[in-house]
Parts: sequence; structure tokens; C-alpha cells
Amino acid sequence: MSNTSISALRGGCPAPFFNELSFPTVGGHVEGRLCSPLGPLSCCIPCPMTDWAYPDNFTAATQAADWVNVIGMICCGFLLLSWIILPVDKTHRHYLSISLTCATVLMNLGFIIPLAAKPEQCYNEITPNGMDTSSVCAASGAFLLAGGWAGIMWIFLRALSLHLQICWQLVVGRNYMWFSQVLGWGVPIVGLVILLVFSGVSFRFGATCHINHENSLADFWIPLLVFAGLTVIIQFATFGYCIRVYLASLSDNSATTEGSGMPSYSNSIRTMTPRQAYRRVRRVIQLQWRGIVIVLIIIADVIFFAVVFVFMDNTVQAIKDDPEKALTWAACLIAYSGDKNKCLDQASNLVVNLPTVTAVLVLLAMNGIWLLLLLGRWSMFTGWIDLFASATGHHTKKEFVSVDARMDVKQDPRSYEMLSRDSGKADTVLTPISATLSPDAARGGRQTPDFFGQNYGPTARYQPHQRSFSSPRPPPQMHWDGYGKDDYPQPPMPTSRPHNNSHGYEHMNPLGMNRIEKEEEIQYTTAPRSQYTQPGAADYGRDHVFI
Repeated sequence: MSNTSISALRGGCPAPFFNELSFPTVGGHVEGRLCSPLGPLSCCIPCPMTDWAYPDNFTAATQAADWVNVIGMICCGFLLLSWIILPVDKTHRHYLSISLTCATVLMNLGFIIPLAAKPEQCYNEITPNGMDTSSVCAASGAFLLAGGWAGIMWIFLRALSLHLQICWQLVVGRNYMWFSQVLGWGVPIVGLVILLVFSGVSFRFGATCHINHENSLADFWIPLLVFAGLTVIIQFATFGYCIRVYLASLSDNSATTEGSGMPSYSNSIRTMTPRQAYRRVRRVIQLQWRGIVIVLIIIADVIFFAVVFVFMDNTVQAIKDDPEKALTWAACLIAYSGDKNKCLDQASNLVVNLPTVTAVLVLLAMNGIWLLLLLGRWSMFTGWIDLFASATGHHTKKEFVSVDARMDVKQDPRSYEMLSRDSGKADTVLTPISATLSPDAARGGRQTPDFFGQNYGPTARYQPHQRSFSSPRPPPQMHWDGYGKDDYPQPPMPTSRPHNNSHGYEHMNPLGMNRIEKEEEIQYTTAPRSQYTQPGAADYGRDHVFI
């Protein structure tokens, strides 16, 4: 643009300011102009304002934070792909972790899109672009705000889940999962629609579009900080309960049933001793400590970002409402003909300093890295190694499989027998009954086996196994020295007693020794004591017996 055109646009305003009347009242985000009355004129600071209020390394600092978002995006992508492709035992995936990672991806996209597209921030010399005049602005602002809303909601739901498990001993099941999905994604969608309609986004702070000042407290910042505050309250209430349980367990000397094999009634808080409650809380914290740390980190980042941006927004709005606050800075710029480096000291009172801005952007960008460090597991990396190894045919770990397990039962009848070590020998089918002698195969069809016939009767010969060292043996027979097996008279068995004469036996112990008195001797037939009765043998001629 020629000097003549610039002078015409200035319209009598000193450099570097432009006359507001030289520009149309439509196009871009007109409310984003920063103008101040200078005599009869309304002079505006050139767009973008950050180029005049911050040093030259402001753009480099914001781009460095955007590249950190790229790294965080890669970390989130690795987590999501691992949860989708790898088995559960490698990743231990959970819907709360998956949804929180998706929310972080949305937030990262809000910074990565302008980094790749390099959009034009200004509609003209004094007017920043808005979502109506820049599609990149609309996309980056929508992703950033939706990611912030979703991140806060899923952090809130994660803290609530942990609180219900630890403090109230409730099992968060399928109902809580559906409740979380509706609340975790429904509230951000509704909130995004409301803020885009009533506030909108524009280039206000670097290359990423942020929410405009109009109605921003009511439709975005206050609801966001309400859920963030609830998350902090729930989290610290959980910590307080854990501390109380720990202190109570220190003074508890009662016996515990843990590990004693007794039934545990863990569903009732009143029946648990303080030491048992402490053990249960400790187990839950050992499993959920990563989620607790993630909640604290992300909630701190979001609250820090909200406080800094709200303060910056209110500062800019205060300058628009009371231009005298920026009069010293404007006079410095006029005195040095637009040399901003000589007026940075005066501008530092009007904006947030650059280290704070860089810290906010970097902390937001590192959320993806924190997710990988805390939600990722070493088994994910080994799972990918095994997956690529199996895809290329190089198995790093061979599973032991028994020889018998590799045999096909239907194809090889030897699968039920041990194979010979001699591969050169002929394979022998070792089975007790030959298939050719089967009566079913001979007669054809399914017949009832003849268990007492020639094939299954006493004539069936036993075929010992090749590697068996046992064979059928007759039962051992006891013989006393000098006597045969028929030399001892067998004691007579008691006669059967009528069923209706069983009175008197109802109090007998079937597992003990019961004494039968003489009046019941008529039920037994006793034999005279043999002269060959050995010492210690049973005497059936006594006055009573024990059964």
C-alpha cells in the first residue's frame, strides 16, 4: 500500500493510528477494534493489537506452543490407536480415559489448524477477522472451545466416579457409563451452540480464535468455572475422606478378617472396621492414582487459562470503556512515530506479560503428553512390537504347544495315544479294542453293545501299552501260616429287620459306635467261637455287639 493510501486511511490521526471513519462498519469483527477519541477524531490501533503491545518474539512464542500441541496430538493419537487396535489386556482401556483423550484432541486441533493454515488475522487495517469472514477462525475457535468444555466435563465425571467408588462404595456400571456419555458430550455440544450464537469467536490473541467479550461470562466462562469448581470440591472431599480413613486406621486395634477365609461384607460401611476401610481405599487409590493426577493437572490448566484470558479480556474491555487508561501508551507511540519497542513498558500495564501467556499456552498444549505418560502403559509398546512382528512373520515369542495338541482328532486316530520317539518305525494304533472287531461296524448301524458277548466278555484280552509298566493283577489274598482260606468260618450276617420294628434306632449315630443291649440279641445269629480264632479277632458270641 502506497504512502498516499496510508495517509488517506489515517484521516488526520497520528501514526501509527488510523481513522475509524475511513473504514466500513461491516465486515470482520467490528467490535474487536480498539479505538480512542483523539480530539474530534476516533483513532484506532492497527490490527493485530498484539503486534503493538508485545515484543517481537510474541509470534515465535505462540508458534512454539502450537508445535507442542502437535506433539501432544501425536501422543493422543498413539493412545487412541492402541485402544482401538490392541487387545484389552495390553491397554486396559476405559471409556473415561478414551473420552478425555478425545476432548484433548479437540483442544489440540484448535491450535494446530491455524498453525497449518496460517490464516490472515485482520479483515482490514483496524478490524480483526471473525468466524463470519474466516472459516479457519470458525474451525479453530469451535475446536478450542468444544475441547475445553468436553475436557472439563470428563474431568468432572472422572472425579465423580472416583468419589462414588471410594467414599460411597458404589459400583459405577453401565448406567453411569450412559449417564457420562450423555452429560460428557451433550453439555459441550449445547454450550458450543449457545456461545457461537450469542458471543462468537474472532482473532483476539494470536493466530487462534477465542471467544468474544459479548456475553462470554454468561454463556461460557461462568458455566465452565462452575463445573471446574465442582470438580475441585469433589476431588478434595475424596482426599479428605482418605485422610480421615487413614488416621482412623492408625488407632484401630480390632481384629480383621482379611485373609482369614471368612466372608467379607464389603457392601456395608458400618460393618467395616477402620483398618478394613483403609485397605479398601488404598487398593482403589493404587488402581486410580493416574486418573487422580490427570484430574489435578487438567483442572489446573483449564482454571489457569480461564483466569488469565478473562483478566486479559476485561483489561481490553476496560480500555475501550475508559480510553484514558491507555493514554500514556498512545502518547508514547505517537512520540516515537510508532516504535513499539520504546513503549513496551507503558504497554505492560495494559496486557498480561509474555511469560504468563507462554506458560498458559504451553500447559494447555502439554495435556496430550501428560495423558500418554499417565494413561499409557509399557504393555502398549510391547503390544505394537508383537503386532508388527506377527504381521511380518517374525515372531519374537513362540508359544509352547504340546505335540498332542497339534494333532487333528478327526484326521488322525493316534491323537489319543502317545507317539513313538522313533520316527522311522511304523505308526501303530494302540487301542484296547480294534475297530475291525467292533460289533457296530460289523452289523452296520448303531446297535446296543453286547457287554457280555465274545468281544466284551471274559475272552477279551488286555493289550498293554508300549510305554506302560503296569499290568492287571489279581486282588491280593491273605493267608495265615498253616491255614487255608477256607479254614476260617465266616461270621453270619444279621438278618433283615422288619421296617415296622425299627423303634429304638432313631437316636443312633450312623458315624459312631452304638451299643446294642441283650434284648436285641435275637436279631443276630451268633456262631460258637472257633478254636482257631486268633487273638484280637472279633468275638461274635459276646453279650453285646457294637455296630
